[in-house]
Amino acid sequence: MPARKRHTRAIAVTLGCASLALALGTPAPATAHPRHPGPGVERAVLPAGDGWAAAEGSTTGGANATPEHVYTVTNRAELIAAFAEAGDAPKIVRISGTVHGNSDADGTPIGCEQYHAGGYTLEKYLAAYDPEVWGREAVPSGPPEEARVASAKLQAAAVNIKVPSNTTLVGVGKNSKIIGASLQVRDVSNVIIRNIAFEDTYDCFPQWDPTDGAEGAWNSEYDNLVVYGSRHVWVDHNTFSDGGRPDADQPHYFGQVYQQHDGLFDIVRGADLVTVSWNVLKDHDKTMLIGNSDGAGATDRGKLRVTLHHNLFKNVKERAPRVRFGQVDSYNNHFVATGGSAYGYTYGIGAESQLVAENNAFTLTPEVDRATILKKWSESSLTAKNNYVNGRKTDLVAVHNAGVPDEHLTEGAGWTPRLRTTVHHPLVVPVLVALEAGAGRAGVAGR
Repeated sequence: MPARKRHTRAIAVTLGCASLALALGTPAPATAHPRHPGPGVERAVLPAGDGWAAAEGSTTGGANATPEHVYTVTNRAELIAAFAEAGDAPKIVRISGTVHGNSDADGTPIGCEQYHAGGYTLEKYLAAYDPEVWGREAVPSGPPEEARVASAKLQAAAVNIKVPSNTTLVGVGKNSKIIGASLQVRDVSNVIIRNIAFEDTYDCFPQWDPTDGAEGAWNSEYDNLVVYGSRHVWVDHNTFSDGGRPDADQPHYFGQVYQQHDGLFDIVRGADLVTVSWNVLKDHDKTMLIGNSDGAGATDRGKLRVTLHHNLFKNVKERAPRVRFGQVDSYNNHFVATGGSAYGYTYGIGAESQLVAENNAFTLTPEVDRATILKKWSESSLTAKNNYVNGRKTDLVAVHNAGVPDEHLTEGAGWTPRLRTTVHHPLVVPVLVALEAGAGRAGVAGR
């Protein structure tokens, strides 16, 4: 029987169509029809020539969805149900209100203790792997680590949500949020994600690794959004942050911050033809990877073609982005850094990267060294032209090479971007991005 005919497990859809709510085996309640963005937003397709996602075909998401494949969802169970019912058919899924990844079948938020398995508690874990007890020569093993792994698997099953092909996922109105979930655009194609605030995808069970660096480190899982091995993806007018759980407020164990967040938004493992436009990424450490391993050349060479334009990166420590392999076009973005000690770098130049960074604006407080805007990780070249720092045209490569001579960068990415819409002068970019970027603003000025 088709899932949408099981009326006892219905979710709200346009025209009163129902669909199966799949979460923890428990029915999800029906929802009312809230105010939603106009058809110009939810059925929008990527404009011609708008970045790499406009190459080799088009990115249309669910624009051609039939009425029975237009859904309004209010919780995790309904979101999963909509994806499951429609499969790879064109679909529009509207997020209304706040969807919590860490939640029960009714959408009520739950705490980390609900995932505890095998007798896990943080107190037991800390006692077992205290460097004074365990030492610093080996990663944790044994029953406490096994309990952590078992608990982590339960959380992963809840918070990792796979997005199918031919999907438009769009926020309703100005206040749509997804909190604590990791959206996985994995091995699919033709996906549009717009008008949503992604917050606080936190790992309840970070692993302690005493061998990570000189002092050890806590390592966590989950990004708010991951594009993995997928093609033709448009991510537009969203906001990404740690929400009410910033890393700066987290406790320290074994002398290191208890790191519960990984990245905000990563594009990895052969992903290709991606446009990232008019988003806000803020208040985070490891922000965005384009290519996640120097050893992934077999899958990544010739791919990871990504355009970043008119995004705001505000008070992020590093990786905005860090690039490996891909032809990445970054133009008309605004980068704001107001804390000297919390700032690492903006652009990471990684293995075989081919970054073009042009017509961007940087707003830095005096303690932030302009020479650290670029960070050399591998022997790669880049093109960096017509960028402005604090209102003044700045040669980023020359400033970097003068300030960090041990990490000399060479110029010339070896390609010229062709897929751009309007290119604004860098002096107007901060105002334009402040007015129009981020969740709740899709459709502003026709964008």
